[in-house]
Amino acid sequence: MEGPRVSKIAQESDTDAEDADAAAEAEPDGGLAEEPQAEAAAGEPAPTAGEGAAGRVPKKQPAARRRVVPEPAPELDDAELRGALEAILLVVDEPVAEATLAEVLEQPPARVGAMLDQIAAGYTASGYGFELRRAAGGWRLYTRPEYAGYVERFVLEGQSVRLTQAALETLAVVAYKQPVTRSRISAIRGVNCDGVIRTLVTRGLVEECGSEPESGAFLYRTTTLFLEKLGLNTVDELPPLAPFLPDDVEELSDATR
Repeated sequence: MEGPRVSKIAQESDTDAEDADAAAEAEPDGGLAEEPQAEAAAGEPAPTAGEGAAGRVPKKQPAARRRVVPEPAPELDDAELRGALEAILLVVDEPVAEATLAEVLEQPPARVGAMLDQIAAGYTASGYGFELRRAAGGWRLYTRPEYAGYVERFVLEGQSVRLTQAALETLAVVAYKQPVTRSRISAIRGVNCDGVIRTLVTRGLVEECGSEPESGAFLYRTTTLFLEKLGLNTVDELPPLAPFLPDDVEELSDATR
């Protein structure tokens, strides 16, 4: 009985040994086949962070645009604000709006309006010969009605005073270019003529005659008194201006149109 049993065990041992040898022979082959792949993988550079499947680096996103913070308005105390407003009101030729003053001074409109009311009340309480009041949607300085007689006397007595050279030049521009705006008069003369024009209007030699359609600026022309002073019936009788002008004046005149 033991003979067949021993024979069977020996056969099983031989079979296991053959399987082990076959596995050992297959193992080196598999290891050698995988080594080139491992070496190839080791030779390739490692992908950097952010690389996609295709190995491309994504474009950088544009930096966020910095928000521009406006500069704060200059700090003005009440005395500085009052002085600035009075200085502007002394040179304006027509009422100026609160919004315009606030924009120029970079101050809140409410504060500018309150200061204008305070200035006006102060002038009235002090009994000055002029006053600050609202007119045509803005503010302007005016002489007080009770002193109108003195102002009229001064203006009328001033009629005998000779015109300055600047006034004569401005009057000539108005006479030959009428109707004409202040800006064009200033461009032809090369200086600001606002004060001179006011003088000519006060003297009765120049007057307003409507406004320019494009800009809305006032137009000026000579008056009947101007013709009387020169002994003319119409402005057409004025002597030709060309003989008295240098050659480049006409070019300058055309450039200012």
